[in-house]
Amino acid sequence: MLDVSGKTAFITGGASGMGWGMAKAFGEAGMKVVIADIRQEALDQAMEGFSKTNLAVYPILLDVTDRDGWAKAADEAEAQFGNIHVLCLNAGVGGGGMVQDMSYKDWDFGLGVNIGGVVNGLVTMLPRMLKHGEEGHIVATSSTGGFSAVGGVAVYCTAKFAVAGMMETVATDLKDTPIGASVFFPGPVQTSLGETTNATRPAHLRNAAPPPPPVAKEGEPPRRPVNFDPSLFMSPEEVGQRVLRGIRRKDLFIMTHPEFRDGIIARNEALLRAIPVEEPDEARAALVRQFGTLIYNPIYDTQKPLTEKL
Repeated sequence: MLDVSGKTAFITGGASGMGWGMAKAFGEAGMKVVIADIRQEALDQAMEGFSKTNLAVYPILLDVTDRDGWAKAADEAEAQFGNIHVLCLNAGVGGGGMVQDMSYKDWDFGLGVNIGGVVNGLVTMLPRMLKHGEEGHIVATSSTGGFSAVGGVAVYCTAKFAVAGMMETVATDLKDTPIGASVFFPGPVQTSLGETTNATRPAHLRNAAPPPPPVAKEGEPPRRPVNFDPSLFMSPEEVGQRVLRGIRRKDLFIMTHPEFRDGIIARNEALLRAIPVEEPDEARAALVRQFGTLIYNPIYDTQKPLTEKL
């Protein structure tokens, strides 16, 4: 999709943070943009800003866990701007705590939004995109925690790993169609994820008390919260430009931060070290070859090296 002008994008979580950055980048590239969000006040604030521009942006109130709401949102978006060409499944929630302290409610909330919201978007929108037959692209937002898990955020990392695997499969299944697919791995970005997570968690999925803070083991120094300098976080505008570049290039993987290179190398080297040292059994190898992509998925060859800066 080198020429995106005149195309229509649908972005969940589009009223703030990374979704807002995508909306701005897409709009400035000449696209018509639907921003869908669960928070009416965020939509109102975003539209107040977009109203001062000549960008074609339209707001829709949507809870991504609501399947009936998805169908209505799709109808409304198409009535406003016509066929959807770019689908950004970006809405998500955070939430942390040690895995041993997580309740069913924590898991149901985090997975319901971060995985279920993506599934609902795919099931609702993909058939419509395939039906109109025009070139398009789907991007789902994972995280750096979706390829390198860290402690204290088991629900979040589980969901983001799932989204990454989901989109690799989507890209494989759609390789002979006009629809491309990407998984987006953002690093630290200036967003309101914590505030949004707390504000949008429904009452029936709230715990009676928040998870306890991590406690240092005997002999360890007291654990102190890590202090971040938010000014070092990437801006939503830059994120939007990086996602737009990935769509134009039809990248399988879209990343934001070169600083995560060492972590990616370390994880993949750990995978390589886990391979048994004995020679492969030919009978087993023949069996595996019948499954094709279990040995090697050609979709990885579609990821082109980045040689230019934004």
